[in-house]
Amino acid sequence: MFWTNRLACLPLASLFLLICTGGCSGGTEADQELPAKFRKLLPLHTTLGKPQPGDWLDQHEEAGQTYAQYLRSDPVRPEGKRRVIYILPLGQFNPTQRKILDQTAEFMGAYFGLPVKTLDDVSLDVIPAKARRTHPTWGDKQILSTYVLDELLPPRMPKDAVVLLALTASDLWPGEGWNFVFGQASLNRRVGVWSIYRNGDPTQGDEAFRTCLRRTLQTSTHETGHMFTMHHCILYECNMCGSNHREESDRRPMALCPVCLAKLCHATGVDPAERFERLIALCKKYGLTKEEAFYRKSLETLKEP
Repeated sequence: MFWTNRLACLPLASLFLLICTGGCSGGTEADQELPAKFRKLLPLHTTLGKPQPGDWLDQHEEAGQTYAQYLRSDPVRPEGKRRVIYILPLGQFNPTQRKILDQTAEFMGAYFGLPVKTLDDVSLDVIPAKARRTHPTWGDKQILSTYVLDELLPPRMPKDAVVLLALTASDLWPGEGWNFVFGQASLNRRVGVWSIYRNGDPTQGDEAFRTCLRRTLQTSTHETGHMFTMHHCILYECNMCGSNHREESDRRPMALCPVCLAKLCHATGVDPAERFERLIALCKKYGLTKEEAFYRKSLETLKEP
């Protein structure tokens, strides 16, 4: 089984355990194979420079996944009645965290152009002792992300689900040698899990709420992108870039580069212009002014003759 992770803080000796391969590669050739409407957006996006020490690409060698390679990969796509993204709340949430969950579900519907439904909460009591630990240095209580992916979610997959994600306020770790992950997803089994534990305390005012919300939206959409068989992006500053630490993740955009956007639109069938319109409205509603401005510019560019 090949699993991918969004963020991790771990000893270098264990980096080989969950290396995520793939992304946007190929430079000009990769750009030229895109449909024309996506090529129009290229000038808005910044190419990746040399990674900083400790960044994901400083620690991991990525093989690359062009748009053409994505099409040939037989990616996960909605099929027949299987068109709903489901979110399963795992454990307890305070009222403010519940608001984060609700806004995340709303945003994901616009981001992927698919219906999103939230299932009934599942108690952490379902996680056995073998899938729990207290971090040996920090003392954080954690649950094993691979148990959630392998054991908890597959039996709970609704018949009309294209993907199923668990959202938890508990800390996650993916196994021996790792400190934590913010999220983890499968490239082909249609399951994923992410945590808001390390996204900041959203009860500490409006700015803290927006910071937690943005981080949660970023992780949830990144992980769901993996569940539609999208690999890490290595060509542009993009929401599908891998991140090795909080500072790197926070400087990544929530927007997809044109290569990854073309993959998403192929996978879900969403119209890019309609998608931008919905995202603009939600970013304005949530007070995400930077993201709203970029999506607005993207829509204007897409509509240019």
